[in-house]
Amino acid sequence: MSDRHALLFDLDDTLVVEEPAAVAAFQATAGWAATQSDLDAGALAAAARERARELWYATPAHAWCLRVGISSWEGLWCRFAGDGEDLAWLRAWSPTYRREAWRLALAEQGVADGALAQELGERFARERRERHETFDDAVPALDALAADHALALVTNGASCLQREKLAASGLVERFEVVVVSAEVGAAKPDPASFRAALAQLDCEPGQATMVGDSLRKDVRGALSAGLGAVWLNRSGRPAPDRPASAREIATLAELPSALGAVC
Repeated sequence: MSDRHALLFDLDDTLVVEEPAAVAAFQATAGWAATQSDLDAGALAAAARERARELWYATPAHAWCLRVGISSWEGLWCRFAGDGEDLAWLRAWSPTYRREAWRLALAEQGVADGALAQELGERFARERRERHETFDDAVPALDALAADHALALVTNGASCLQREKLAASGLVERFEVVVVSAEVGAAKPDPASFRAALAQLDCEPGQATMVGDSLRKDVRGALSAGLGAVWLNRSGRPAPDRPASAREIATLAELPSALGAVC
């Protein structure tokens, strides 16, 4: 049994930029489309995101995607590598998905251009991959805590995509354990991912703290599994329903002092 306190970190919008990067990729893709056809780029970007969400929810694989935590915008650039019926189905369907999301969005502005829709589907994936970004406070915080803590990453999503993001972040070597929800079959807040990380760390729940940006997935999920929790609230949004036992920080630079109260 390890005698070090374990720190489990979320990835998306905790260590790396996720939703803002997706929004920027939609905007860049739609902006390029506006150079090819007479249309409103802002409206196209919003429509593509909405149509993608509708298509995603209608797929036979959506129940599995929901269970392991893959979002509709991630599906627009994920390669769905790996074994399993759901992954195989998504891998085969994804080219159609990418094209159709943009085709339907274009149609809302009276543009019927299958070749353009195809190009936009491929362009979005490239635009998103050009926007891997790690928060500036991630490396200093992890390096400051590594000497006295066992570090693990616990992230929701498809294995290939989350590991691609982690590789691009430059943070992979800083973690002793990496757990991706699709590999255990359940996304946070389900306790399975937390338990998988603790088992690999040889650590009891009471010896571990989860750090993440989601109150539901990271904070309440960890507390329900018996871990401590620190909520990373980068936006400063009020949360009157924050569990009293969870500390709140605005940046990872505040994490060492917050841990003094929960470890």
